[in-house]
Amino acid sequence: METHRLDRAIVAISANPKIGTPVPNTLLRDYADEVDGVRVIDFVTALRSITIVAYVEA
Repeated sequence: METHRLDRAIVAISANPKIGTPVPNTLLRDYADEVDGVRVIDFVTALRSITIVAYVEA
């Protein structure tokens, strides 16, 4: 179940890398989906690769 919730967040970020809120003074973005209880901090590289750190609430 947690993987399914996280997959939806990753798809949303992949479709729109500018989704979420910029973290001040960094290149990071903070995306939270309150409905699924998922929070993702992501960084898009110059080659458009996305590095993700995620937290899924139980």
